[in-house]
Amino acid sequence: MVETSDLVIFWVVVMARFLIPLSIPRYPLPGVLASLILDGVDQTIFQLFTNLPLEGYQSYDKSLDIYYLTITYLSTLRNWSNLYAFKLDRFLFYYRLVGVAIFELTQLRAMLLVFPNTFEYFFIFYEAIRLKWDPKVLTKNKLITGAALIWIFIKLPQEYWIHVAQMDTTDWIRANPSNALILAVYAVFLLGMAWWLIRDFPSTRPGLQIEAIPVAAAPFFPFRSEAAKEQQEHLINKQVIEKIALISLITIIFAQILPGVRASNLQLATGMAVLIIINTALSHWLSRSGKHWSSIIREFIVMSAVNMGLVLLANYFLPRYNGSINLGITLFFILLLTLNITLYDRYWHLHVNNNSEGGDSGAEGDKNS
Repeated sequence: MVETSDLVIFWVVVMARFLIPLSIPRYPLPGVLASLILDGVDQTIFQLFTNLPLEGYQSYDKSLDIYYLTITYLSTLRNWSNLYAFKLDRFLFYYRLVGVAIFELTQLRAMLLVFPNTFEYFFIFYEAIRLKWDPKVLTKNKLITGAALIWIFIKLPQEYWIHVAQMDTTDWIRANPSNALILAVYAVFLLGMAWWLIRDFPSTRPGLQIEAIPVAAAPFFPFRSEAAKEQQEHLINKQVIEKIALISLITIIFAQILPGVRASNLQLATGMAVLIIINTALSHWLSRSGKHWSSIIREFIVMSAVNMGLVLLANYFLPRYNGSINLGITLFFILLLTLNITLYDRYWHLHVNNNSEGGDSGAEGDKNS
């Protein structure tokens, strides 16, 4: 029988993994570092302080990884004023997401080496710079160089070590304590590269800019640029297409990770596309009725209710056509996906308003590129 203390520890860790990433949009660097650290120590906590079997947790652990990385990407829509940095980070995010999807479909570990998670460390690099400088100091050349250095000297060795060689650093050091010196020397080398990259930056500003001020505050009735209005007039637009691509990729990954999924990848992608279009149609109807979401929490609650209602309908009707879904698992990742969709919709308006053609931030981004 599972002890109460074990369950308390388990749910505290799981809820922390769910809630801490929600701090990333407002406190990007502390939020992503806390999420990264918790991802690295959660199973160690379970091993040290509980007697819980961890076999089933592996699947949910991977799902929560994708969840927090997606929120990290969505926070760039809200916060990043350097347009070229955003575009580069978006490429790195989708590049990794495609790689994870291929890995989950093929189980070829080399895919994680070919598609390294440069995105996460590039995000940390940008936010570390923002602590002391205006992100405008990151020119196109600086950004490309920074991404390349992270890719080659940090992520490729790390991905090879973890996923291909499948070696444990602690065991490696324990086997030969002098190996710690190698890591120390390499850390100094990385610090030297970081100094070389920022050596010609202007003087730092006073204090630390820990909190991210969105590039435009989201008003009660969100201002929409002409570009945003034109896009929003169409049910199928760039925003919806990206959402379909994003959510479909995440869904396919979840389907390979979570147990009990009984649907093909095409069926999953189609289902998510239909779900997003229904959500978008609802938002269009509200907008045309002169109504707007007064808060992101209310939007999330309403859209969760809508999407869970659709899942319950599917659960009711599918058996009539020889189909079925695992209701518990489906509701779990529909909740995560709805949160991602809600954040995307809210932050996309900020991004478009500030980076549309002729907008101030867009002009600044072009200058930086």
